[in-house]
Amino acid sequence: MKKLNGKVFFVTGIDTNIGKSYVTGHLAKAYLEKGFRVVTQKLVQTGNIGFSEDIEIHRKIMGIERLPEDIDGTTCPIILSYPASPHLAARIDHVRLNLKKIEHATDILKQKYDIILIEGAGGIMTPLIGNYTILNYIKDQKLPIFIVTSPRLGSINHTLLTLEICRRSEINIFALVYNNFNIEDNLISNDTKKYLKNYLKKFCNKSKWIEINNRENKHLTFELE
Repeated sequence: MKKLNGKVFFVTGIDTNIGKSYVTGHLAKAYLEKGFRVVTQKLVQTGNIGFSEDIEIHRKIMGIERLPEDIDGTTCPIILSYPASPHLAARIDHVRLNLKKIEHATDILKQKYDIILIEGAGGIMTPLIGNYTILNYIKDQKLPIFIVTSPRLGSINHTLLTLEICRRSEINIFALVYNNFNIEDNLISNDTKKYLKNYLKKFCNKSKWIEINNRENKHLTFELE
């Protein structure tokens, strides 16, 4: 099995509550099944005290117990108590986000794992510190990204906006993940999927299309590299 030597990917989404934690867990599981040493990291966890609920979701989907790096806080070095955007949650907790602490945690994980999947918070323009957003962090760290989208009404607009700002920022869009959950209208869902696949093929033809069929389906319809 070819090893990737600490390859880092960032998992972002077109909005909050789009299924990033679920997708991150299943991506990690798929990489595990390919024989890679893989770990997930949460950029910033809000709405929690003591431990990241998103890391807990990842481990449950991966079918493993908490890792030593989970217990010592490496996989989620910043946890804020209020369920809000990181910039607001940090202000409420009277702390300033230490981005160097996050970078250091990622560097530690690189020493042991082939692949690190960093789950973001909210959408790609979510503010971290002032006008500094998740987009800025991804660009500064030069990270390839998975963008999670969905079949719900409004997803075409939000997805195209996310794809376009990433393209203009010269961010490597590794894959667009179509997360089929809570489908309310099959006509909208099928058309959204068709539209986004065609758009990706025309404007982001080096990016992969990934589809997760439902919450029970453990198989991802794509090939990992």
